[in-house]
This record gives sequence, structure tokens and C-alpha cells, in this order.
Amino acid sequence: MKPAFALLREGERLLSPSPDARNDALELLAHVLHAQRSAAALLDREADEAEQAAYSALLTRRRGGEPLQYILGEAWFMGLAFRVDHRALIPRQDTELLCELALEKHPKRPLELCTGSGAVAVSLAALNKTEVTATDISPEALSLARENAARHRAPVRFFQGDLFAALPPGERFDLILCNPPYLTARDMQALQTEVKREPKLALYGGPDGLDFYRRIRAAFTRFLLPGGTLLLEMGRGQAEALAALFAPYKTQAHKDLNGILRVLEVKI
Repeated sequence: MKPAFALLREGERLLSPSPDARNDALELLAHVLHAQRSAAALLDREADEAEQAAYSALLTRRRGGEPLQYILGEAWFMGLAFRVDHRALIPRQDTELLCELALEKHPKRPLELCTGSGAVAVSLAALNKTEVTATDISPEALSLARENAARHRAPVRFFQGDLFAALPPGERFDLILCNPPYLTARDMQALQTEVKREPKLALYGGPDGLDFYRRIRAAFTRFLLPGGTLLLEMGRGQAEALAALFAPYKTQAHKDLNGILRVLEVKI
């Protein structure tokens, strides 16, 4: 047996100089010991040889650049726990703004494009208590999204296909929201090691990052009911270009918690 706190210090040293070394070591150790994720919860704990070996294996994976959320198999979004793995992009806190703005609209017929893990669609369905329609081109991502919908008993209809092409004929919505791939070619070359483990299909938005927005701009009015709203997550520095792209419709850019213009709202 070995004191858990000693293992925590060893893990922190192994993962240094990462600024997240202590947090990651704590998360992984708590996961192995089925303990609360706090240093205080580990003070009186000890790990047997099997738990020490399991912890060492997880530290090796994290040191090799595998995202913490993939190792844990879970990420939190809008106060809900979601299963995550290599099939889809890891939900980010930045994207909670997209979901929060959608919830403020109290939509009766919402659609999410590029649903990925299903975090936005499932959160919206669970918290707004309404059925959500969601699409994604990736069958693997949709399989994960369905698992998350079942986990939270959320009423979500999933359709596989490319953006609006996935939908049955005649479908229209009062709210359409999307966090599309928006990284540029330059962004893709500068990706962090962890992000390189996530699906490129969910990241790359063309040379200037705007390819998916152009495709949505060309089609969204055919699927949005009169008076409806389009909400689009965007990357840093893309707000001006997107406002011009969606002219002459009325647009408003919303800032995230870091003060970055993160979501574009379009009204018709």
C-alpha cells in the first residue's frame, strides 16, 4: 500500500512542466481510487499495487498527449456529465454560451447541426424540456450522441448526413444552432498535442475557417421559420467576417466569459 498523497506528488512531477499537472494528476488518481476530485479527499487514502499500476498507466497516457477527458471517459457541460471518446470533439466551456443563448429563446422546435457528442442538443432537450433535432455527418459521433441522450433521458431525434441534407423533407425550425468546424489551415498546423487527438472532421473549417458558415448561409432560410433565430459559435477574430457574410440580416455578436466574441446571432 502507498499513501495516495505521495502518488499525487509523483504524478504531478511526472506531468510537469504542464500548467495543468497538479489538476490532471489529481483527476486521474481520484478516478482510479473512485474518490472525490479534491486533495482533501485523498489525505487518508492508500492505494494497493493494482491501483498504483492503473494510475501509472493513466499518467503515461496523459504524458503522451491523450486528452484528460478521453482518459476519464467523461466531460462536464452545462452541469451534466457526458461520455466522451475519440468519436467526437470534447465539449468545451466556451460552447456553453451557445447553449445558454438557445435556452433563453425557449424554442419549441430547435435544430442543432454538427452535434458531435450531443452535448448541446442533449443539454437543450434536458434543460428546456423539449424535443431537439440534431444532425451530424459522422456515424461514429452520432453513436456517441445517442449514448449521451439515453444517459440523460433527453428527447433528441438524430439524423446522419451533411448539415441540412440529413433532415427529412419539409422540416422547419424556430431555432437553428451550430458549432461548426472553424479552424483555419494555419490553426491546424499549430494545434496542441491534445487537440490533435480529436477528430479533424470536427475542427477544420477550410483555408480561412469559414467554409461551413458559407454553406449554412446559403441554405438556412429554407429551414428557419419566420421570426426564427440562427446561433453560430465562431472562432476568435471571425465576428466581423461572419456579420458581413450574413448581411443584410440583423446580427449580434455575444462575448464568452473571456470577453471573446464567441456566438453570432442572426434573426430573420
